Amino acid sequence: MRLLILLLLFFCFSSALTAQENPRLIHVFVALADNEYQGIVPVPGSLGDGDRPSRNLYWGAAYGIRTYFGRAEEWELVADLETSNSKILDRVLFKHRKSGTYLLADAYEGKYIRGCTEDFLKACNGQNPERIVAPLVHLEFGGGADLLVYVGHNGLMDFEVSVEYEPVPSGHGREAILLGCYTQFYFEGEMEAAQAHPLLWTTHLMAPEAYSLHAAMEGWIRGESDEAIDERAAQAYHQYQNCGIRGARNLFATGYAK
Repeated sequence: MRLLILLLLFFCFSSALTAQENPRLIHVFVALADNEYQGIVPVPGSLGDGDRPSRNLYWGAAYGIRTYFGRAEEWELVADLETSNSKILDRVLFKHRKSGTYLLADAYEGKYIRGCTEDFLKACNGQNPERIVAPLVHLEFGGGADLLVYVGHNGLMDFEVSVEYEPVPSGHGREAILLGCYTQFYFEGEMEAAQAHPLLWTTHLMAPEAYSLHAAMEGWIRGESDEAIDERAAQAYHQYQNCGIRGARNLFATGYAK
């Protein structure tokens, strides 16, 4: 009996160590809102200044990625990081307190929305893994992350991208969440070419703010079904937008259109 207990403790310890050494990774690509360079409905000056992340609608505002996750009790800020990518104005690393999942978020200057979109799509295809050093671990984001997220204006409504996709040995690329207007319609061809799985995307006009992403990622971290994650996003959107749960459910979709 004692031997059995020791073996169980050993396997539990080994599993915990493996999870710590190989945490799940999320990489969020944020195209800062920009009144000048993007085809958005103009927002107040500071919110739509694509050169200043600190107050930007999708980054530093109350429901922006950096601010919202910085205040979320489930997440802790690990570090502000430097990057050699001149398109990125701010980069932060968060860690999920319970699961040990890491989240890297990049704020792209508004005028570089095309570059942000293309970097996201390449990552969905497993391209351009980027190594990040955090306390006690070396992490591989970009194409090495488990979940890729795009947040911001849907640039494919204004321009075309040029991405050379590579064959994916496993037959499918990474899981992806796309928060912007009409992302299912505009990104479907690119997602198929990247061999990615659209875990969550949108069917209509929407506000790509952090609460929907926060809710969806909590479901993903817990290993819930795609449908449950979709429902989490809808519930959060209705809570903050007061748009009616039926409308919120119709706004989000998972998987490819049948």
